[in-house]
Amino acid sequence: MRKIKRKGGCCSAGTEADRKPVDSDMTICFIGNPNCGKTTLFNAYTGANLKVANWPGVTVEKVEGTYKYKDEKIRLVDLPGTYSLTSYTMEETVSRNYILSGDVDVVINVVDASSLERGLYLTLQLLELGKPVVVALNMMDIVMKRGMEIDLHRLPEMLGAPVIPVSARKRTGLDILIHAAIHHKDSKGPDPLIHEHKEVSRHGHDHHAEYTMVYSDEIEDKIDEAESALSQKYPDLQNLRWHAIKTLENDKAVTEKYPIDMPSDAENYESRIINEKYQFIGEIIDEVMVHKQRQDRLTDKLDGAFTHKIWGIPIFLGVMAVVFFLTFFVGDLLKSLLETGIGALSDAVSGGLASVNASPVIISLLVDGIIGGVGTIVTFLPNIFILFLALAFLEDSGYMARVAYVMEGVMSKIGLSGRAFIPMLLGFGCTVPAIMASRALENKRDRFKVMLVTPFMSCSARLTIYILFAEMFFAEYAFVAAFSMYLLGILVAIGVSAVLHLIDRKKEVNYLLIELPEYKMPDARTVGIYVWEKVKDYLVKAGTTIFIATIVIWALLHFGPSGYVDGEAMGGSFAGYIGKFLVPVFAPVGLGFWQIVVALIAGVSAKEVVVSSCAVLLGAAQGSAEFMGALTAIGFGSLNAVCLMVFCLLYIPCAATLATIRKESKSWKWTGFAAFFQLAVAWVVTLIVYQIGLLIV
Repeated sequence: MRKIKRKGGCCSAGTEADRKPVDSDMTICFIGNPNCGKTTLFNAYTGANLKVANWPGVTVEKVEGTYKYKDEKIRLVDLPGTYSLTSYTMEETVSRNYILSGDVDVVINVVDASSLERGLYLTLQLLELGKPVVVALNMMDIVMKRGMEIDLHRLPEMLGAPVIPVSARKRTGLDILIHAAIHHKDSKGPDPLIHEHKEVSRHGHDHHAEYTMVYSDEIEDKIDEAESALSQKYPDLQNLRWHAIKTLENDKAVTEKYPIDMPSDAENYESRIINEKYQFIGEIIDEVMVHKQRQDRLTDKLDGAFTHKIWGIPIFLGVMAVVFFLTFFVGDLLKSLLETGIGALSDAVSGGLASVNASPVIISLLVDGIIGGVGTIVTFLPNIFILFLALAFLEDSGYMARVAYVMEGVMSKIGLSGRAFIPMLLGFGCTVPAIMASRALENKRDRFKVMLVTPFMSCSARLTIYILFAEMFFAEYAFVAAFSMYLLGILVAIGVSAVLHLIDRKKEVNYLLIELPEYKMPDARTVGIYVWEKVKDYLVKAGTTIFIATIVIWALLHFGPSGYVDGEAMGGSFAGYIGKFLVPVFAPVGLGFWQIVVALIAGVSAKEVVVSSCAVLLGAAQGSAEFMGALTAIGFGSLNAVCLMVFCLLYIPCAATLATIRKESKSWKWTGFAAFFQLAVAWVVTLIVYQIGLLIV
């Protein structure tokens, strides 16, 4: 019995009712570093088809689900991937606030066993929070492959917490892990600790028997002092030790909520506390790890090329070129079959309705409107499928994290870190989650910059426009034309960011902190989930948003002040009047055709609607040949096709993206500015392209 509840982030946002905790006997949350397998483990329990990618920033908010183990109904919560709980980034803040909220009974800390040293820093912070913690030691297969070993008896002795080896991908150890969490629910303190420190502490208390992490005598004295001050001023405060440590670290959230007077010689102990944590982690690693020096040689060799300062970016561009080559040439083999099938369906429906003397209005609505509009979109399904299959393969293999790393040099010159390129890369799939992923950036100004430029990245919806017009006007060079749109989007996004950086008076230095996971063969289930979700979303959009938009466009095109119009008389329709009124604005950029203007306006609802609208406006329901003939008849040529692709790349994003920008920025003014700015950039860049094209042609 499984149930999933989604709470924003990479999933759709829930309603107010959705935000209430589900009925359960206990609550367990999953937390860990990015790429530790945390969300894969969560999916294994809940059956949720959440996206799992091999880079940080995928889960931005908590996601809930339920799992029934024996007679126990358990509420599971997947928290954002984070390296610490210092509360600098949004992921850290979301995770820490939720664990401290009192809603959590047990914390399952998912740790990548092959990167144990890095994962234990978060473990020590979690143990200091005072919540029952169970460590899920994931990816043990990688440890074995390297010839490394972990002492699973000594590790829990030093942590004072259960340590359960699991494999999220192979679904092993899951029952034992949940059983340990249930058993550990009522734990009031750490399990018996055996530290065996060689030095003798002169501190007044034997903290080695009470706490996992024990600091030097000087810091422990300061912790006691801060605890005493906190207990006197806030007698009901829970977990005094954690609050005292955060006070010494000068943690802003704690010091503002629980201010106390510390002695004048007090200092910010954050760096010393961090160093001592890592010293203790070093002790743990020395005692529990065997052959820890063994690394994955294949990863090192590949990174020598993929993260190279000179060749890293050209290799990335080459990889993407191959992706688009496959998208076009392989996808078109199936696309032609769908076009033939939809053409046959159109003829059959038209003939069938004519045989029963159906009204020309009904025939036009079904054949020219619905089949012509929605059917045109469906023909691109093979291309969309191959694109997402390739992107899923690159993500799950670990390559995309390298792209963010190699882009660090470029991004730092425009005032952003390589981490800012992650939302931009997500924009290749869909701009909505890409905008949401900007939450992973620490600086608010950076988030607003990224929200402004991310829509310039070519989402999958725009691919339908590129495929249609590139294949019609550039034949065997179609994939080159489409690939150039993706490059142009990246260049415009970087160029706009550079300009914003130049005029920004509050420049800040940004650094990239990102994990480069080992390369691995993509998991078939993870790739399958990702591709299916994208294909399903595409089909759902075709059956809802595009279906409705197609009918609206058909109605505007076939009705005017004089009633029903058809054929050459469609210029007198409502759509014709709107398009002709705006033609002078679009003529300087090579788009002075009222049909194209109307299609662009309709495309604000969803970019795929530009294609379906053109099919309806030009009466091209039979395929690309008829479509091109209709375009040629109105004087639309190859240069106009380039201008249309450029304008669609850069102009106002879809309505869903605008709504997301409003939600993330919490400002209608910023949303309106973003829409106007993107429209202006699209007009100016397309104008430049058109004028240069006129000189060449």
